[in-house]
Parts: sequence; C-alpha cells; structure tokens
Amino acid sequence: MNSKQFGNLGEKIAENYLRKKGYQILDRNYSFRIAGNPQKGEIDIVAKKDGIISFIEVKTLQPIRYIKFGREQFSAISPEEKVNFNKQKKLVKTAESWLMKNKISLDTQWQIDIIAIEISQDNKAKIRHLKNAVF
Repeated sequence: MNSKQFGNLGEKIAENYLRKKGYQILDRNYSFRIAGNPQKGEIDIVAKKDGIISFIEVKTLQPIRYIKFGREQFSAISPEEKVNFNKQKKLVKTAESWLMKNKISLDTQWQIDIIAIEISQDNKAKIRHLKNAVF
C-alpha cells in the first residue's frame, strides 16, 4: 500500500469514527490555493455536531518497528506531531475559505480538530480525536 492509499484508509477510518460519534459529514478533501503560497491548503473532513463545524485534519501512521539493544522499539513520533505550526496556519486559512465559499459567517462556531490514527502491524487502528487542537 502506498502512502496515498494509506492516507485514504486513515480518512475512511476517521469518517466512520465521526459518523458513529454523531457527526454529520459536510465535505471531504476540500482544497484551496492560498495566495502567495505555491502549495494548496486542504481540509480532510468537514463535519458538524451540536451546531459546531469541525475542520478535521487526519494523520495516519504505522509505527516503525526496530530493534535497539536487543529489544523491540517503536518510533517515537505520533501522528498529531506532524501538524506543525505552518500546517496549522494553512488549516486556519483553508477553513476560513471553506466558510466563505459556503456563505457561512466567520462568527459561526467552528474549530479545527486533529484525528490521529496509528495502524499496528496486525491492522488494528488506535484513534485519538483532539478537539479544537488548532487556534
């Protein structure tokens, strides 16, 4: 499975998780070209629950297994650590763009969440939902 397919799998897991938690999915993979930036911003999932619009960044990793000093170890980085400051700024601008495109006031309650997914070697997913993680 290549990295794009792995990311898509994570997004599908996140979408199913959100639906089970009572979220309504409003949009997926919304992208926006940010002025002065050669890259585009993207929101993986836009969802709504209890009147709050959540712009959700999904990060999926498979812990890297290695042997150190004769003992099994796993990589120390977590999926949510991949959402750095520059990515956070891009998420805010992209979320605001989505609200304007959909003619929703910026005064509407909205937040940016991160769903971190770790898929083990035996294909079990561990999900962490960090609400209002970027502001």
